[in-house]
Amino acid sequence: MSDPSVPDRVDALEIRAAHHERSLDEMNEVLLAQWKEIDRLTRLVARLEDRLAEAEDRAGRGNAPEPPPPHY
Repeated sequence: MSDPSVPDRVDALEIRAAHHERSLDEMNEVLLAQWKEIDRLTRLVARLEDRLAEAEDRAGRGNAPEPPPPHY
């Protein structure tokens, strides 16, 4: 039978651990990039909400009825 020796098994485990560590590092980089993008988009949405509220306020100030067009 061909039982792997203990050093071979340890080497295989170390290789697997190194691959897992690399994968975790790559996933962490992706996660950080996504959080930065989420933060950017959150700030953008907040600014757009502010602009929309300002536009609605300006539109609501002129509650006087609009004069009829000149051809009436």
